Amino acid sequence: MGVMRLGYVHVKVTDMAEARQHYSETVGLYETGAADGKVYFKGWDEWDHHSLVLEEGGVGLVRLGMKVRKPEELAQFESAAQKFGYTVTRFSKGENAEVGDGFTVHMLGHQVDFYQDMTYLGVDVGVLNPMSHPRNLKGIGAPFLDHMLLKGDDLETAERFFVDVLDFAPVERMVASMDDGAPLIATWLSCSSKTHDIALLKGEDGGLHHFTFQLRDWGKVQDAADTLVHDDVPIDLGPTRHGITRGETIYFFDPSGNRNEVFAGGYNFNYDRPCVTWTMDQLARGLDYYKREVTETFLTVYT
Repeated sequence: MGVMRLGYVHVKVTDMAEARQHYSETVGLYETGAADGKVYFKGWDEWDHHSLVLEEGGVGLVRLGMKVRKPEELAQFESAAQKFGYTVTRFSKGENAEVGDGFTVHMLGHQVDFYQDMTYLGVDVGVLNPMSHPRNLKGIGAPFLDHMLLKGDDLETAERFFVDVLDFAPVERMVASMDDGAPLIATWLSCSSKTHDIALLKGEDGGLHHFTFQLRDWGKVQDAADTLVHDDVPIDLGPTRHGITRGETIYFFDPSGNRNEVFAGGYNFNYDRPCVTWTMDQLARGLDYYKREVTETFLTVYT
């Protein structure tokens, strides 16, 4: 498969000092650079230069990046995206800091970058006889960026793009009902062995619902909840388990109102695994498997 993972998320924040404090001291990311009004972060177990970019001057998503395995696959995807019908624009090395040549697909009101090269920084524990984790972690100590959920109107076309052009697989889907022609409400798509690398939710084009950092297990999710309470961070949902993807989760907001998630568990996905279907009447169980309640802000608040 050509697309390996979600590589980076670039968001706007209203106050850079507050955002820096949140992502470094609470989430526990490492700051890797600052230039031209942007600040760059990565998790302790990420080797590329950054997985999060902050830019002061508002709120919400600026762009996201998907890392592709080989240069020739990058060219193949660009050609296929143009034939599919989405608007495609190129960018050169250096236009996105620390990122090589690539192209941007404009879809659902979002800018989705595809690239193959980013400046290599390495991991804190090294790659020769490494320790299991660094000893100086702060806050939650998030290891790496995992997935994100975008909002947009024409989900059927977007899902078809990810599946037919990028070779993602739909792992779970939510539909309004099982009636023929019932609209698609959400789709969870994977390019790996995870339950999802990106998810799409029916709604206004350009909306960001959340982006997520992976944790090791349920115990780490509980520890994250304690850290959020200690740091007086607004919690939106959890800690709980999703019915959808079976992931263990807690959602919270950064100081600007961008929704974050930390996530563990889920199941191992393989391409021959049948797609799971959920119907809207089971939304509460899908979101919060234990309480079986829908938190209003979870459905209505996005950036």
